Amino acid sequence: MSFVVADRVKETSTSTGTGNFTLAGAVDSFISFNSGVGTGNRTYYTIALQGGSEFEVGIGTLSGSTTLVRDTVITSSNSDNLVNFSAGTKDVFVAQPANRAHDASVAISLALS
Repeated sequence: MSFVVADRVKETSTSTGTGNFTLAGAVDSFISFNSGVGTGNRTYYTIALQGGSEFEVGIGTLSGSTTLVRDTVITSSNSDNLVNFSAGTKDVFVAQPANRAHDASVAISLALS
């Protein structure tokens, strides 16, 4: 299992609750988690209810070609805990959390030194 961060990975889902998310395929002009991250790998994820206030940012594992396991919540609309997502379409995408950006900037600075 590797940790993978890929560009332009975005799908939708109608999953509800606090469990795994079933991904419904890549949004136009984007690629799927399976194509960008790969089954068995971990990545940063964001889930956001379209037109709503529910969101979650965390680290997850793509356990199957369309199954995202929500392993660790970094920040969320539920006091930084798992969100019990309500019905509706959610955007699910790869994005580096802001509080993890410092790690990348340090690595870049060291590489350029």
